[in-house]
Amino acid sequence: MGELFRQLLTPEITMVLILMVVCVVSVYLLSIVYVIRDSARRGAEPRAVWALISVVPIVGLLAYVILRPSSYLIDREEQDLDIALREHQLSHYGICPKCGSPIDRDFVVCPMCNTQVRNVCPTCHRPLNADWKVCPYCRTHIQ
Repeated sequence: MGELFRQLLTPEITMVLILMVVCVVSVYLLSIVYVIRDSARRGAEPRAVWALISVVPIVGLLAYVILRPSSYLIDREEQDLDIALREHQLSHYGICPKCGSPIDRDFVVCPMCNTQVRNVCPTCHRPLNADWKVCPYCRTHIQ
């Protein structure tokens, strides 16, 4: 049996086996590096736990790919900024007290339910807030 094994294990086959082992070990080490770097980009905390999990061959990498955060940290920060921007833009609008639909600041009535939401200046016919005593556009005193 040993003689047959020596005959099959030619220098060429030995070299191929060594290259295969080197490739497998390289992919294993690169998967650990990938998990560590990707967990940092995704903001997965704690990163040390992900690094330890990735040390387990194949199963650790699969566990990370399944359980990792779905988006990158920078994408979540961009989404938060986008939400803040949209909230700021919506703050320039009001809400109808009757139906709750968004209304612009210069609307006199709600376009959805026809509820009067602002007073109108008798002189220049521009919308006014209910607490204004003077029209800021034409200086007309409001009763």
